[in-house]
This record gives sequence, C-alpha cells and structure tokens, in this order.
Amino acid sequence: MEPVMAVAVGLLYAAAIFLMLRRSIVKLVIGLMLLSNAANLLIFTTAGMTRGAPPLIPEGLAAPLGPVADPLPQAVVLTAIVIAFGVLAFAVVLIRRAYEIVKADDLDKMKETDT
Repeated sequence: MEPVMAVAVGLLYAAAIFLMLRRSIVKLVIGLMLLSNAANLLIFTTAGMTRGAPPLIPEGLAAPLGPVADPLPQAVVLTAIVIAFGVLAFAVVLIRRAYEIVKADDLDKMKETDT
C-alpha cells in the first residue's frame, strides 16, 4: 500500500507545482491546497499505513494490548488541515478583493498595478 501512496503523493506534488506556476491567481491557490494535501498524505504515509486499535491502555496494565495506531501523525495532520482551511479562506477573500480592484486574475496584470 505504501508504494501506491508514494505515487499518489508524487502526483499531487507535481500537480500542485504545475498549478502554482500558472499565471492565474485562482490556479495558484488551488495549487497551494493540493500542496497542503500532498504534505498531509506524505505525513500519513511515512508514519506507516498500519491499522491498529486506539492507543488506550486498559486499567491495571502497563502497556496496550496488541498493535495500536500512532496518534501523533493524526494530530499533526488534523492541525495542518485546520491551518490550511484558514489560509484558503484568507486567500479567497484576498483574491476576491484583488479581482474587484484589477478586474483580472492574471498575475502579470496585477503586477502592472504596483506603484
């Protein structure tokens, strides 16, 4: 399963970089979101794709019974998803305001408005 996930991560990174190099600011933001999702998937893949029980220790025991899931990558990815959503919301508002002023989503046309 890990080789398939590695290929998926590579394809997501490639698509993100391709979109980020386009002239449209909307494609830039979509590329940033793909990049964020690729990074999250990479964290999950490198942490190991093993199924396990919740990391809870039964009362009276010193260690959990059987294999358990690692909660750290899940917590990191959950935090990254929340941060990425905040960045996306800010970028959408910023794009809308820039489009109202410049009347274009082309980054080269937006650059010409600089003083």
